[in-house]
Amino acid sequence: MIHKQAQYYLQHLKQDLPAGIVVFLVALPLCLGIALASGAPLFSGLIAGFVGGLVVAWLSGSQVSVSGPAAGLTVIVFNAIATLGSFQGLLVASLLAGILQLGLGYFRAGIIGAFFPSSVIKGMLAAIGLILIIKQLPHATGHNESYEGDESYMRETAESSFLELFEAFNSCSLGAVIISVVALLILLLWESKWIKQQFF
Repeated sequence: MIHKQAQYYLQHLKQDLPAGIVVFLVALPLCLGIALASGAPLFSGLIAGFVGGLVVAWLSGSQVSVSGPAAGLTVIVFNAIATLGSFQGLLVASLLAGILQLGLGYFRAGIIGAFFPSSVIKGMLAAIGLILIIKQLPHATGHNESYEGDESYMRETAESSFLELFEAFNSCSLGAVIISVVALLILLLWESKWIKQQFF
């Protein structure tokens, strides 16, 4: 079995190596940014990237597994650190949660997940998406007066974030707006059928 896996990896090494380098270049700043936004030490972001990219990928046994720090959980981690009082407290809670998950997996209790409505997960992700949009829109117009508040995510109130949003539209920078619009158009066009037919 091990021999077959090694043979498979060597057979596709030519494609996997450049793909791995690209993923590394994307994941490294992402891991650091998520750690910073979560209020955790930057080094913890690197560890999470290594564990997710190497250890979890190897243990999963899947050829298409993708794992690593999730940007959608930054607000939850930030609040957890604030509630528990320290990053060390979060590590202990994560360890206990992991042991609990292993125990539930051993007893084949995954069916419990079916009792949690999907609307809860969708609502959480929608709320996080709204937070990210509200925080990024002022920068898209060239308004950068509250950099520290945007980096911390939660030190400002919702009211101050909305006020900053209205202020941003009153003091737009033409260059920043053009760059933002062009970037969004590239993202939208890149997923169009015409682009995929031409280049893929």
